Amino acid sequence: MKIDILTLFPSMFDAFLKTSIIGRAVANKQVVINVHNIRDYSPYPRGQVDDYGYGGGRGMVLMPEPIFNAIEALKTKESLVIMMTPQGIPYQQKKAYELSKEKHLIIICGHYEGFDERIRSIVDLEISIGDYILTGGEIPSMVIVDSVVRLLDGVIEKESHLNESFNNSLLDYPVYTKPQEFRGMKVPDVLLSGHHENIKKWRKEQALKKTREKRPDLLEKS
Repeated sequence: MKIDILTLFPSMFDAFLKTSIIGRAVANKQVVINVHNIRDYSPYPRGQVDDYGYGGGRGMVLMPEPIFNAIEALKTKESLVIMMTPQGIPYQQKKAYELSKEKHLIIICGHYEGFDERIRSIVDLEISIGDYILTGGEIPSMVIVDSVVRLLDGVIEKESHLNESFNNSLLDYPVYTKPQEFRGMKVPDVLLSGHHENIKKWRKEQALKKTREKRPDLLEKS
């Protein structure tokens, strides 16, 4: 997979792309991730990318030409262009799986007051990571990249993400490690039994219980 990220603040991605699972996936060439400064595609003096909005109002608006230039320079027949915006569809694990099957993602990070509306004409998908406002689309784009890259073949063991929260509309079951007893809190006996069927049954029951207590809306959807 190849991912191109368009941003006004490329340095925000420096540590993210070199750390942990994402860093290993890049180093192992399981994914190619390029970060592009939108200013490099601006035809205006000093790399201008924003201006005041027509009709008045506070804040600066991202101009269409620099972003059009960037998309047209990077896009191929295999590209899916994503805009990070509060107006997008709510991001869920199902969409992460869908995006992990794509060959090329181009992610546009907004900033300031938002995008000139005409930019939406070259976007395939608008995504929101939640009903709140951030200073820009950089952190949301990292959420997309992290959630997608970890699903690529060989990045982590397939079993690891098949049993995670939100698969089958359930939260994950409780997990434990050493010591067997800590400050009076013990590891459930079933996990020490070695009886795989009982463990499997217990985990399913606990996942249902946790989902019912913490996210009953997931059970309603399923």
